[in-house]
Amino acid sequence: MKKLYFIVFLMSLLYFQGNSQVKNNKTMVKKVTKTEAEWKKELSPQQYFVLRQKGTDAPSESGLTSHFEKGTYHCAACNLQLFKSNSKFESHCGWPSFDDAIKGTVEFVLDKSHGMIRTEIICASCGGHLGHVFNDGPKETTGQRYCVNTSSIKFVKATK
Repeated sequence: MKKLYFIVFLMSLLYFQGNSQVKNNKTMVKKVTKTEAEWKKELSPQQYFVLRQKGTDAPSESGLTSHFEKGTYHCAACNLQLFKSNSKFESHCGWPSFDDAIKGTVEFVLDKSHGMIRTEIICASCGGHLGHVFNDGPKETTGQRYCVNTSSIKFVKATK
């Protein structure tokens, strides 16, 4: 019985933590709306799978996971700036990780899929699935780990 109460308590904490983030991070961004046919035409099959069908890239330590140049990371679908390079950190989880998003660019959605309760992160402009946010990031900054699919973002190098 104690285990059941503990599980209910944990689920409640996760639910309210995810919902409070929705209220605290709202800023107006221009909404991009396209048909699924338009998205399929513009995105690669992997990008479509991740961004539009809420898929997940295979973990990898290559590509943007181990990329640390100065610049910004944009939504691969609509080009909205999502993350600054100074918020990126090495988490060794197999996906690019950030400790914060640019204010108002990411929305938080309660995700109860796959038998888990998580907080999904989506692009505030086009609604594309980016990944999930967890509370196991760097304690010296936000404590958050935005675990992002490489296929959902693109890097834009900083200009001098």
